[in-house]
Amino acid sequence: MLEALQFEFMRNALLAGLLTSIACGVIGTFIVVNRLVFLSGGIAHAAYGGIGLAFFFGLPYVAGTLGFALLVAMVMAAVTLKARPVGMALGVILLDLTPGYNVDLMSFLFGSILTVPTTDLWLMLVLNGMILLAVACYYNDFLALSYDEDFAQVRGVRVKFLYFLLLAMVALSVVMIIRIVGLILVIALLTIPPYIAEKYAGSLKKMMFLTSGATIIMVAGVCFFISLLVEFLKAKRFFSA
Repeated sequence: MLEALQFEFMRNALLAGLLTSIACGVIGTFIVVNRLVFLSGGIAHAAYGGIGLAFFFGLPYVAGTLGFALLVAMVMAAVTLKARPVGMALGVILLDLTPGYNVDLMSFLFGSILTVPTTDLWLMLVLNGMILLAVACYYNDFLALSYDEDFAQVRGVRVKFLYFLLLAMVALSVVMIIRIVGLILVIALLTIPPYIAEKYAGSLKKMMFLTSGATIIMVAGVCFFISLLVEFLKAKRFFSA
């Protein structure tokens, strides 16, 4: 295992996984507690429109995706969820119309953790820092908003501002990890581990730590052993035949 780390793409993959777990632990917790799963799914699908726009106009995909995802998140926060199918459809159309299009579309649908460049790692580090800073500054307000919005308003918490900020952080997280796990799994990674951690955590902070650490590792470990079992059964069937 350690020998594999001599390759840069393996080191990048490991670091990308660690940075992804931080975003998933923090933002995934807020998504589950505030019951924003469907809204987050809408942002993830609409972000695909940003990918299409970026490649159609020859822009860096991160800039196009991030800008479009943030715009859609703000619109969704203010209006409805109708941008979800529109955003993804726009992305597919623009990708088909892009002259000389040679981008591996599957990498954005299903992810490609082994192809994460070093520049993306630095971007992920910056975005993680922004998310952690925002949560640290407004943690108590987010806590009040997550469990009792009326109580938060009575306390003078800027509920509307925090709601927009929360969806903006969801958009940042989606853009950050869509290259890692893909559009298909991004919401699953943001919601399933926090949902599991919620059952065993006694506080919001503990839920974040469990999600970014033990829960994601546990899920990945179970999948790993299942894959080993499948390989073993296949090999046993092959030799018995």
